[in-house]
Amino acid sequence: MMVPAALLLLGALTAVAAPRLLARADWPDREPVVALWVWQCVVAAVLLCCALSMVLSAAAAWQAVRGQVFAPAPRAVVEAYALGAAGPWAATTAVALALGGVWSAAMLVREVVRARARRRRRRAELSLRAPLLPGEQFDRGRLVVLEGERPDAWWLPGTAPRLVVTTAALRRLKGRQLDAVLAHEQGHARARHDWLLHCSAALAGGFPQVPVFAAFRDEMHRLVELAADDMASRRFGRLTTALALVELNEDRGVFALAPAGHADVPRRVHRLLTPPDRLTAARRLRLTAAAALVPVVPVLVAFVPGLRALG
Repeated sequence: MMVPAALLLLGALTAVAAPRLLARADWPDREPVVALWVWQCVVAAVLLCCALSMVLSAAAAWQAVRGQVFAPAPRAVVEAYALGAAGPWAATTAVALALGGVWSAAMLVREVVRARARRRRRRAELSLRAPLLPGEQFDRGRLVVLEGERPDAWWLPGTAPRLVVTTAALRRLKGRQLDAVLAHEQGHARARHDWLLHCSAALAGGFPQVPVFAAFRDEMHRLVELAADDMASRRFGRLTTALALVELNEDRGVFALAPAGHADVPRRVHRLLTPPDRLTAARRLRLTAAAALVPVVPVLVAFVPGLRALG
């Protein structure tokens, strides 16, 4: 039975080749939204290869599973997969991939639980430092101003989302710079970037030895910031957005030794001040369509024997 092995090989090739091709390409920084979509399709294809290989391996190893998977299929389709010829490795492969799937789900649950705990702590801190006034009603997405010596602004997602800005940021940001910062954070919220970060962190944390997942996490953190920068710059201009980034991060030394977590800020400012040419609409459409086809390939590989049997 070669289909499960072919799917695993396809998943491995995708996991190795796709990150290298994307790293060599010059367009992800020019079109971060398209790059986010391409990365999601690549990782989805890798996971789909593993899931389909698990199902077919389990069908080859156990008759009960085979009866459920191929229940509506004609006899010729079942015979085309040569399930009875599978060796003892089929059960081992199915169990290993199933455990990997359970572990991935557990890591995602852990990541979401930790994120919610962090949000609860920050929300409790906000309630203490910026409580509602008597008679004031809670407004979803309301702007909260905190007394603080460090200029900062962030979006707190969740069931009670809030946009937070410190008084130091209000003093430092001039003119429309504050509007650009708020638009940046609102861009994160509208695109639900927090879920992309949760999923990528769960995969990278659950499988630290798999390079594609580590690259996925790192690129998600980088690309969501570029995408939010573009959302802000389209409304308030690239120069205004770049100056706002400088004002928010200048005191953190990011333009000298760039501490961990802020190393991309100088590159983001440079990108805003020297904007690269965007891809044409036709090329963006082609890239989007090509990426959408990547997860379809494992499905076609899995169905090839059955389609051939049906003529």
